[in-house]
Amino acid sequence: MPIVHCQPLPSGELPADAVAAFHRDGVLVVDGFKSRAECERLRERANALVAEHGPRAAGTIFSTRAPQHLDSRYFMESATGIGVFFEEEAFDADGKLAYPLPLAVNKLGHAMHDLDPVFSAFSKGPALQAISASLGVAQPRVMQSMYIFKQPGIGGEVVCHQDSTYLYTEPMSVIGYWFAIDDAHRGNGCLGGVPGEHRKGLKKLFHRKADGTLATDELDAAIEWDMSALEWLEVPAGTLIVFSGCFPHLSEANRSAQARHAYTLHAVDAACAYPADNWLQRPADFPARGFV
Repeated sequence: MPIVHCQPLPSGELPADAVAAFHRDGVLVVDGFKSRAECERLRERANALVAEHGPRAAGTIFSTRAPQHLDSRYFMESATGIGVFFEEEAFDADGKLAYPLPLAVNKLGHAMHDLDPVFSAFSKGPALQAISASLGVAQPRVMQSMYIFKQPGIGGEVVCHQDSTYLYTEPMSVIGYWFAIDDAHRGNGCLGGVPGEHRKGLKKLFHRKADGTLATDELDAAIEWDMSALEWLEVPAGTLIVFSGCFPHLSEANRSAQARHAYTLHAVDAACAYPADNWLQRPADFPARGFV
C-alpha cells in the first residue's frame, strides 16, 4: 500500500484515517504544509548562518557511512548551538576545502529552532502543535533541528537507519518532522523509507558512555528490514513528511546539478523518560520547548 498523503482538517488536526495510516506505516506525507516563500526564507537564513558560523567550524565531516564526528567536542557542543558540518567529499587529498563554503556544507545543527528567530518561526506554531496532538503527543518537546543541504554533485548518501537510534525515550516517542525546502526527487536524493517496518522495534542505539565517549550498540541483530518494500518519497517544496523514530529511511547520494535542501525537527513526548545517556542533553537553563 503506498505511503498516505493528506492535508490537515480546518481545525489543524489530521484526519482520522491519516492518523491510522501513520501508526500503521510509521510515516505520513502532509501536502502543502509550508509555502514556497517560507521555504525560501529559511534557505536564505541557512546560507547566512553558514557564512557566519562556517569559518569558525572545526572541519567536522558528517557521514552516516563513516561517522567521523561522533567523538568530536564540536559535535557535542552543537547540541546547544549552531554547528556547521561538511560533506564527506568537500575536501581534497590535502584536507583542504575543494568547494566554496556555501557548496561544501552537509548540515547545520542542532539548536537553530531555539536560537535563531527565522528558524524558530518556521519550527513553531499551532499547525505543528495540532499535528503533534493528532498523533497522540500532548507534551511535545523539540530536542533538535537539522538543516540538510544535500549539495549538488557531492551530497552524501544517508544509509538506512532509524532516528530513535540517535535520540530516544522510554517508552519510545520520537517523531521526525521533515520539510522539503527544495523539490525532492530520485535525481537529487529524496527520502526513501520502508513503511510498516517501524513495528519491528529499534535495531541499534547510539549513546553516551560513562566515560563521555559515544558508541553505537546493536540492540536486536535479528531485525532485518524488508527493503523490497522501499518507497521513494518524491515531493515538492513545502511538503512535510512526519515519521516515527523507528521508521527505517535513507537517501541516496546527490550526483545531480540540483541541491536538495531539507529541514528536520525531532520532538519527544515530555511524559516519557529521557535517559541521561542520550548524546544530546539540554542544561537546566536551556530546556527543550514545544511547538507553541
